[in-house]
Amino acid sequence: MFEQLHHVAIIVSDYERAKEFYVEKLGFPVLRENFRAQRGDWKLDLKFGDGELELFAVPGAPERPSYPEAQGLRHLAFRVEDVEAAAAELERRGIACEPVRTDPFTGGRMTFFHDPDGLPLELHE
Repeated sequence: MFEQLHHVAIIVSDYERAKEFYVEKLGFPVLRENFRAQRGDWKLDLKFGDGELELFAVPGAPERPSYPEAQGLRHLAFRVEDVEAAAAELERRGIACEPVRTDPFTGGRMTFFHDPDGLPLELHE
């Protein structure tokens, strides 16, 4: 019934800052960029493999609780061929990553970094 993930939607606090991070620093191509006058917000659709990342800049949205973690989506994980190389490239782009570690259950190597609003993002081999 479910074939694959279609899209992931993220609410951001600052449209221009999020656009610069996801498009300029992470390199996601822009598919569509729209101001939704009826809602007073921006919606930016980015290409992500066969799916999309949707960024919404919603005025007045509450901050995301991270510590302690709240119920709901915990983080987004992106598959990469080489975690250390990908983390080094993010560091060159000014994005700090945690030390690379091995998942004790899968044996896969991984690291985390954060978007401008503190959303945890993972690189995973």
